[in-house]
Amino acid sequence: MSSESEIPPSEESGEKISKKAAKKEAAKLDKLRRRQEQDEATRKTASMSLEENEEFSSNYGDVTLNELQSTADPKAGKWREAVEGKDWTDVSDLMEEMVESEVLIRGRVHINRPTSSKLGFLILRESGSTVQCVVRQSEKTKVGANMVKYSEQLSRESFVDVIGVVVLPKEPLTGTTQQVEIQVRKVYCINKALAKLPLSVEDAARSEADIEKSLQTEKPAARVNQDTRLNHRVLDLRTPANQAIFRLQCQVENSFREKLIFKDFVGIHTPKLMAGSSEGGSAVFRLEYKGQPACLAQSPQLHKQMAICGDLRRVFEVGPVFRAEDSFTHRHLCEFVGLDVEMEIRKHYSEIMDLVDELFVFIFTSLNEKCKKELEAVRKQYPFEPLKFLPKTLRLTFEEGVQMLKEAGGEVDPLGDLNTESERKLGQLVLEKYNTEFYILHRYPKAVRPFYTMTCADNPLYSNSFDVFIRGEEIISGAQRVHIPEILEQRAGEFGIDVKTISTYIDSFRYGAPPHGGFGVGLERVVMLFCGLNNIRKTSLFPRDPQRLAP
Repeated sequence: MSSESEIPPSEESGEKISKKAAKKEAAKLDKLRRRQEQDEATRKTASMSLEENEEFSSNYGDVTLNELQSTADPKAGKWREAVEGKDWTDVSDLMEEMVESEVLIRGRVHINRPTSSKLGFLILRESGSTVQCVVRQSEKTKVGANMVKYSEQLSRESFVDVIGVVVLPKEPLTGTTQQVEIQVRKVYCINKALAKLPLSVEDAARSEADIEKSLQTEKPAARVNQDTRLNHRVLDLRTPANQAIFRLQCQVENSFREKLIFKDFVGIHTPKLMAGSSEGGSAVFRLEYKGQPACLAQSPQLHKQMAICGDLRRVFEVGPVFRAEDSFTHRHLCEFVGLDVEMEIRKHYSEIMDLVDELFVFIFTSLNEKCKKELEAVRKQYPFEPLKFLPKTLRLTFEEGVQMLKEAGGEVDPLGDLNTESERKLGQLVLEKYNTEFYILHRYPKAVRPFYTMTCADNPLYSNSFDVFIRGEEIISGAQRVHIPEILEQRAGEFGIDVKTISTYIDSFRYGAPPHGGFGVGLERVVMLFCGLNNIRKTSLFPRDPQRLAP
């Protein structure tokens, strides 16, 4: 090794350089070497990234418009190629028996929880069911760092398709409905949601108890009020409770149809544009119809009676009902779904009550037997006690109900209607005495019933009519109808109805009409009260009240 005194002379001067200059030159050379090594490492990384992109990039990404346009080309894009020949599996069907199976699922990003550049967790939600999906960087599964990064950027509520393998986690999962998870192999975004939403589905799904509990923590949960929910109803409908509520509503309608069709009823559809009101009074939506005054039907009452006169004998309808009431209450809407029934009477109007008894015991039993999962989902957010009802529905006369209220210290007009407070009080008294929350109150005072209601034979102050109650609130109103045209004309005039506007209705009874009667039910109110909910807007898909005409 040469000594420092033997350093060769500079090329420019030919003189020997100093020790200090030699060190400086050596440092410069070392810096250059390190830069070259760094550049080489960068080049290799870029090359590896390029290789990853070439090998793994087909396993993730946004689905193109061309692919979404129902193209028949199986090679239209990487998503189309990935899902070709595969069947989708519902999230609710993911079970332990499917472990090690590859599945294709679709859902919304309910929660996105990245943990590192190599690992992330997606919880996908489909109609209230949730499953955890693990996105882990792995050469074996061809999941690269870019795919992990892509999954991290998926916004909540975005629609994604995931292809992966079902596995059983070591520890039981508490944040999902399904107890298996998906090891993700491919992920494609079908449609991206806004990064910032007007409300969080997770917040909207919390029970009041959960919110109160969170107030004791460092991160209290947001309380989503009713107006915010209804203003953004599409988001609100995505909560597990709301998903369940409208499945329960569907079951009520299905059971209603099933029982009535079994009993030889015919489903009909009556017009909703009327020349005159169907109930009387001022609570009617008036409009112009081709230069003529018209209104929206307050019920299918007149036309379902005309159907009976047309010899259909037993009819029912499920359809919209319009009431222009300025009722700002928890149980009134300006538009709701009516379940209406009309039938011939052989001997006595009690035959209609017999049908109500059989029909609703059947509906309630069907809900309890067929909708256990849905009832539990509602109960989780809105706790309630199961409805108490008897195998044979209790019937009380209006006079008996008034007497029970008087004995309990209440003041009730014996020939007037019951107000909300009296109905609730009577419901409590009936529950205490008869252990039921579902009962029929009949023989109402004639003065508080519609013009087409038949008068009692033994007392002209009362009528052959009834109301039905759940948890102290009225859900059904029914009666025997007047089928004698002269009496109808007289009663209509007493109610301020222009007889000319309903002349075709009255004339239908001039051609021969059987004794008949029926009832009407508010579908939303049935579900609300069966589930013990506090507001009918929770059971109306897109509610219409005096202040709401959108969305």
